Parts: sequence; C-alpha cells; structure tokens
Amino acid sequence: MSALSSRDWGNLALCAIALAIAACLPWTAGAYGLSIGVTIAMYTVLATSWALFSGPTHYISLASAAFFGVGTYVTGIGIQYLPYWTLLPIAGLSGAVMAALVGLATLRLSGVYFVIFTLGLAEFVRQIITWSQNISGTKGIYVLTSIGEMHIYWQLLGLAALVWLLGWLIGRSRLGFALRIIGDDETVARHSGIDTARAKILLFMVPGAVAAITGAMLAPRYVYIEPSLAFSPMLSFQVVIMALLGGTGRLWGPLVGVIPFTFLWEAISVSFPNQTTLLLGVCFLVIVYLLPKGFVGLIDLAARRMRSAEGYA
Repeated sequence: MSALSSRDWGNLALCAIALAIAACLPWTAGAYGLSIGVTIAMYTVLATSWALFSGPTHYISLASAAFFGVGTYVTGIGIQYLPYWTLLPIAGLSGAVMAALVGLATLRLSGVYFVIFTLGLAEFVRQIITWSQNISGTKGIYVLTSIGEMHIYWQLLGLAALVWLLGWLIGRSRLGFALRIIGDDETVARHSGIDTARAKILLFMVPGAVAAITGAMLAPRYVYIEPSLAFSPMLSFQVVIMALLGGTGRLWGPLVGVIPFTFLWEAISVSFPNQTTLLLGVCFLVIVYLLPKGFVGLIDLAARRMRSAEGYA
C-alpha cells in the first residue's frame, strides 16, 4: 500500500467534516427528519458494503435481506441474555461466517444462477425460522430496550464511516487490485495466478458482516420482529437499486443513489401503497436501461467532456 498523498489527506478531511455535520442531524431535525435520516444511514451502509463486492466483481447479490434478518434475530434473541453492545460483533461474526459458507457453495456460479441462489437464501432462512417458531408456539420476538432512533442513527453513521474506510483501504490493497482483474475477466485472473475463489469469498464476507450488524442495530427500532419483516426481499432489491442508481464506480457512489431514492420511495409508499412491488421493478428497469453506470457515470462523462473542451480551447 502506497503512502498517503496530500490529495488523500484532503479527501479524508472532507469526509470527516461531512460525517461531523451529519452527526448533528438529531439536534436539528424533528422526529420525521430523524426517521428519514435513520433510513438513509441504513441504506447507505447496506448499499456501500454491497458495492464493495458487487462493484468490482459484477456479481449481483440479492442476499442482503438474509444477512440483515440474521442480525435482527441475533439482537432479538440475545438481548435477554447479553448486553446490547456484545450482540453487534456476534451479529457481524454470524453474517461473515454465513457469507463464507454461502460463498464456498455459490461463488463458482455466475450470472443468473448466482442471483437466483442469493435471492432464495433469504426465503430459505425465513422458512427455517418460521418453522422453528411454529414448533415452539411463538410468532415473533419483542425487542424492548432504551435505545432510541437517535442512538441508532449515530451507530449507523459510525458503521458507515467504518465501511467507507474499509472500502478505501481495500481499493488500495492487493485484494482490491485482484478483484478488479476478476471483474474484467475472471479467466485471465485465474491464469495470472490469482486465487479467484478465495478473493471473492473474502470480499463477500464484508457485506455479509455489515448487513448483519445493520440488522442488529435496527432491531430495537422495530420493537417486534417476525420473519416476514426481518427477511423481506424488498430490502435486497432496494439495496441493489440504490447502489446502481448512484453507481458503483466510486466509493461514494451508492450514497448519491440512496438519498434521492429514499425520498422517492417514501412518496411512492404513501401515494401507491398497493403497487410498491410493481413500481420497484419499474425503477430497476429504468435505472438499468437509462443509467447503466448510475449518477457517477454521468458525473464522470461530464468531467471528461469538460476536460476535452478545455483541451480544444
């Protein structure tokens, strides 16, 4: 890893200032504004960690809901026996182990087969938990704590900072370089001596762990957890759409997609509550066909045109 340049230090300073400003939201916004802030922070963490794996490898994972649900149940079950702060690393470890096992079984697949498997994973885990609850005679779990939305927001903001830092470090590491080669041509990467399976599994563990920690943090917000809420497939699709809308070509790209889509989805949910699934599919198609590289691609294209215009001037 090369030494930090003055530009790197400047970027880190700007990120620190932006995070400090964002941390003031609970004191400047009302209850509704804080609620939107928690949602934006949650999807920023999920979409950014998703892009760390799917961006360079081009593997579209729909397993976010599976990892997220496992995290919520770690808090839901463990809050009666362990302190809350010990449950977050347990959730992260559970998500990472689960991602590693899934990776060992599926990352040799590609294209639509990998997408289908990861989509079915959340439903598979949901059915297992539903079956176990039916046997025990319970339908859900209450999560009663003193943790409010303000605390959840700050936790998510701190997790987002860690994810961005991790993504920045991975991008400058040998692992990041290897994954970019895998994304360009996996056959070439294998012939170059890169252990493609190991690299993909290691990086797939990152969104698995992060999604599980996010679910563990959000459990107190839901108060009552049941499988249909914890393992909602809508969450997986929203994460993908937000990441693609912003663009995976830059570390900050998913954030550019999360903010506008959160407000758009809030309006859709209020105005068309019975057509949300249909409209989610429409949003996905529009983004794929009209913004294949997201807002980041448009920004990069505009920058290149400006440089070309300056060169001709």
